Amino acid sequence: MKIVNISEAKANLSKLVALVYRGERVVISKNNLPLVDLVVHKPEGARKLGLLAGKFTAPDDIMDEDAEMNAMFYGNHA
Repeated sequence: MKIVNISEAKANLSKLVALVYRGERVVISKNNLPLVDLVVHKPEGARKLGLLAGKFTAPDDIMDEDAEMNAMFYGNHA
């Protein structure tokens, strides 16, 4: 395990990232107190599309204009 202070971590970030990527444990500290562990990113997985398929239906008039809504956006220009 390698413990480095924040200023050293800023100056050597690329090297520290390479160490972590190769399996080394790196801890970043401030005033000799461990703050954070530098870890390899683990993807959460692919997004799942279609979670609401079959659970929601759009009304037939969803694209129709609404006079009240138009008045709110554009004002009453009649």
